[in-house]
Amino acid sequence: MKKMRQQMKNWMTKQMQLPADVMMDLPRITMIGQLHIYIENHRGVLRFSNQELRLLLKQGQLLIKGDNFVIKTILPEELLLEGRIDQVLFIEGKGT
Repeated sequence: MKKMRQQMKNWMTKQMQLPADVMMDLPRITMIGQLHIYIENHRGVLRFSNQELRLLLKQGQLLIKGDNFVIKTILPEELLLEGRIDQVLFIEGKGT
């Protein structure tokens, strides 16, 4: 049933020409060089330090590594991180 629902979402996204992040509940990530990263549609902060940010996604986690991290903006589903960004990794698995 879950696979059928996902196939239906994929088909609707293509047919209606809607952004995939809207229909499929995917994160939207915007990076400006290595200095800023803006993440929309996350499910919450799991871990934050000067060198690491880990966010919960619907399907897994997002891990950002670097240095001198500062969260400039945090809203229920949006986050703006500043610092030197070295890595952005998707970790597959069950999210929420």
